[in-house]
Amino acid sequence: MYIGRFAPSPTGSLHFGSLVTAVGSYLHARQQDGRWLVRIEDLDTPRVVKGADKAILSTLHRFGMDWDGEIIYQSQRQRAYQDALDSLISQQLIYPCTCTRQRLKGKIYDGYCRNNPSTENQPYALRVKVNTPTLQFSDHLQGMIQQNMLTDIGDFIVKRKDGLFAYQLAVVVDDAEQGVTDVVRGCDLLDTTTRQLYLQQLLDYPCPKYTHLPIMMNADGLKLSKQNHAPIIDDQPVLPLLHQAITILGQNPPKDLRYESMQIFWDWAIDNWCLENVPLQAEIKV
Repeated sequence: MYIGRFAPSPTGSLHFGSLVTAVGSYLHARQQDGRWLVRIEDLDTPRVVKGADKAILSTLHRFGMDWDGEIIYQSQRQRAYQDALDSLISQQLIYPCTCTRQRLKGKIYDGYCRNNPSTENQPYALRVKVNTPTLQFSDHLQGMIQQNMLTDIGDFIVKRKDGLFAYQLAVVVDDAEQGVTDVVRGCDLLDTTTRQLYLQQLLDYPCPKYTHLPIMMNADGLKLSKQNHAPIIDDQPVLPLLHQAITILGQNPPKDLRYESMQIFWDWAIDNWCLENVPLQAEIKV
């Protein structure tokens, strides 16, 4: 059975860019009579906004996107992430890293702590050893993606210095335990996929199929995001926004569909969803 998911971070309310991604994910699952899960990715607790999770779920429900099964919160799954980390440790694939951001300066990690273990008692992150030169996968929309893991990624963090598990590890564990078969998300996460595939291989997890939708940009060329103060959609009219979302996603809905009932809208959208019509561009200005 097809199992998809939408996994927002509760750092604020949903904006239009998030809505477009949710709609694409939802339609792709529903057209195939699949399950659509919602997971709250509240792993980065310092950035979580109180009540944002409930606001997100309320907005999804208001826009007619109801999910299957229970809501999973990453903040409640520390034991599962630790078990996966222990498995990597047992394979001698993890090492502590005391490097500071100042030393790294945004560069690809050079493996300094892998080759020069620190003997001092100081805070450290945990990195996974990258031993695979190249990984590639076929994205259903963006085509064949290939990345040199050694020169483009390097050993990457799976547990931060502050004790929080990294997104890359958590999302891999969650997708595996929830049986996710297909991941439909924004192109802003495209370059994280090879890291997730690498961890899936190390942990002997199945690899989902990936589809990366174009991300929405504002007039200044910035991604619609909470950080860039994208307008929230909590109190905006539902059907016109849904009509705009599927139009941006390359579908061709009748103009009158924006004035029909929610049921009529979703019936049409699910029956006529065509992934091949979604624009290939990684970015779309709205």
